[in-house]
Amino acid sequence: MNRCLAIFAYSRSFHLPTTRITGTLLYSHVAGPLNQKTYALALCRLLSYTPPHHRRPPDPDDPSNLMREDGVSVCSQMWIENFREPDRTVTNLTSFLRRFELWVLAYQKVCADEIGTYVPRSAIQRSALEDLLVLRNAVLDGRFKWGARLDFFIKSPKDKTDYASLSKRKIKAILTTTQPAAFQDKIVQEVLFLILEPVYESRFSQKSFAFRPGRTAHTVLRVVRRSFAGYLWYLKGDLSTVLDGMKDSFVIGALMRDVRDKKIVDLIKSALTTPVIKTAVEPPKKKTKRKHQKKRVLQEDEPKPDPYWLDTFFGFAPEEAEKQPSWGHCGILSPLLANVCLDELDQWVEGKIKDYYSPSKSDVIWNTPEGEAEQGNTSWPEFVPTSGPDKTRKMDYVRYGGHILIGVRGPRADAATLRKQLVEFVDQKYMLKLDNDSLPIEHITKGIMFLDHVLCRRVVYPTLRYTATGGKIISEKGVGTLLSVTASLKQCIKQFRKLQFLKGDRDPDPQPCFRMFHATQAHTNAQMNKFLSTMVEWYRYADNRKKIVNFCSYILRGSLAKLYAAKYKLRSRAKVYKIGARNLSRPLKEKKGSSPEYHNLLRMGLVESIDGLQYTRMSLVPETDYSPFPNNWRPDHEKALLEYINLEDPQRLDEQRSLINEQGLISPQDYISMLVWNYKRNALPMDHQLSISSTASITATEQTLLSGVENQTSTEEHMEHRTTTRLIAAQM
Repeated sequence: MNRCLAIFAYSRSFHLPTTRITGTLLYSHVAGPLNQKTYALALCRLLSYTPPHHRRPPDPDDPSNLMREDGVSVCSQMWIENFREPDRTVTNLTSFLRRFELWVLAYQKVCADEIGTYVPRSAIQRSALEDLLVLRNAVLDGRFKWGARLDFFIKSPKDKTDYASLSKRKIKAILTTTQPAAFQDKIVQEVLFLILEPVYESRFSQKSFAFRPGRTAHTVLRVVRRSFAGYLWYLKGDLSTVLDGMKDSFVIGALMRDVRDKKIVDLIKSALTTPVIKTAVEPPKKKTKRKHQKKRVLQEDEPKPDPYWLDTFFGFAPEEAEKQPSWGHCGILSPLLANVCLDELDQWVEGKIKDYYSPSKSDVIWNTPEGEAEQGNTSWPEFVPTSGPDKTRKMDYVRYGGHILIGVRGPRADAATLRKQLVEFVDQKYMLKLDNDSLPIEHITKGIMFLDHVLCRRVVYPTLRYTATGGKIISEKGVGTLLSVTASLKQCIKQFRKLQFLKGDRDPDPQPCFRMFHATQAHTNAQMNKFLSTMVEWYRYADNRKKIVNFCSYILRGSLAKLYAAKYKLRSRAKVYKIGARNLSRPLKEKKGSSPEYHNLLRMGLVESIDGLQYTRMSLVPETDYSPFPNNWRPDHEKALLEYINLEDPQRLDEQRSLINEQGLISPQDYISMLVWNYKRNALPMDHQLSISSTASITATEQTLLSGVENQTSTEEHMEHRTTTRLIAAQM
């Protein structure tokens, strides 16, 4: 009895169900006192018993419970909502600021910039997710401060500094000198950018092309080639000083025209108003000859420096693309805010374009009410008629960053009036003083420089063939003018001279590229080939693409030849070309009799394969890309969004279906369903007969008869299927 009580007490401590305890006690009373074996078995059952698991409510502080969707799907939904209703005032952005999926996506993007590799969501450590959640809560609660340098909610994976053990001197240096933006600041900027970009991309003008996805300098050149062929007078303005910074009140006012969310606006306002600590500018020190230093060994997590060709290409960036806005602690948000502020200028100029348009029935182009009629072959601009009182008056406009280009078809007086109005608008809106020198009016015959390309007019004499009266074909020479988009050779020489590839302007002479002195011949040629490939892509839409790329190839080839002549002591470029060939693909350091031949070493894998320089002859340079460019062009992602929104509208689908029925057509879905239904209807008897023929009880004679029936049935079904197919084809 004592043993039973002990077991009962032990079971009560584990909260056993009463049915099991009663069964044990009954067994002890019926069978008498418990023996040792029975007691041991009962005790093992009690010890092996596990209480039932009660489901607990989800922990709101657990990051894994907050990631219900993928961050990309959340962003996609934001883009769809804003493009569906582009004119509505946005007031509920704080709900997206709470979405932890966006914070994880921002963390991945900033980490990719910091460490140079993309971190999948499954590879993010739990400690980093917890710190990211703390940062999100601090932003929502108002505890986040821009520009923190010692106290961080989350640190970069590269940052291993123990700020608690720093000396006073290092702390003072951190607090008083210029420092890059903190890792947590970049994450908050990225989250704000993910939220605000779809809001404004649906509202921005189609005439602006800088700092926007899917719109590049190439897009501007194609738009100019497509739409600016008929303009004689051009206004080129430079508003890039606006990108240096504007008054905080003006930026917030421009932002609040479309966004009325207090949390978002306060975050951006504090980023603009929080002072940025910068080091005082010191006078430059005199250059002193430094002694020989050992090569610095990179750390394990330290990224390698940019390759030479990439650094060189950045030197070739056009003047219009050199300046990037950076306002306060906004960082990543600054280009978007600059477009928000300059969007008022875009809307103002678009209004002027509508007011100025005056069509003429006697003109051959732009005589439709909309002024957007197709102008012949879009791969080449149409012939440009001269201006006059009986011609259509029209103007167009593009903006790339802070640089604007306006084309006017009409008298010069109209261009002068537009310039006066533009100066007054910029002075009133942006507090920027412009004069006639900063906003010149130039004729197309002088050539207008934009994005390192010259816009000019070229006279051509095409052969015109037409049929006269009597059916006689007449061929005669015609005269016309075309808009030419030509790469500036003068600007290219200027960039090469800045990068110390050549000297002189009229007769440029290549200079040796000593920065690649310690690199191997294979590595040097590979770097220069990448640079040449980049140049070929940059001048893709220039009319003189072959000439300009051939000039770049000549400069780089001459520079490398001089470098190899100095490196391998070959005295002259002619000696280098004689040994290494025209494209420098043969090894220059090999000497006969002292080492195995190059192809033997290459076969054994002891040397690198040397690629020759590309585009050493003009015939190897690809042709200019004259692919047609649509009139109302949009980037691919915007076209996909608008198409998705149209297909999602049930009213539009009903209209299309009724239109198909009215015209007696068949939709692809109905046609496929008919084919499937015919296949099912004609295949079911065959399947049934095959199952009958597979049974073992059918005799040989019955199988013979069945095969004859099957052949007859299959022939009838084949004829029926052919008849159905013909009927469907006739209906389509």
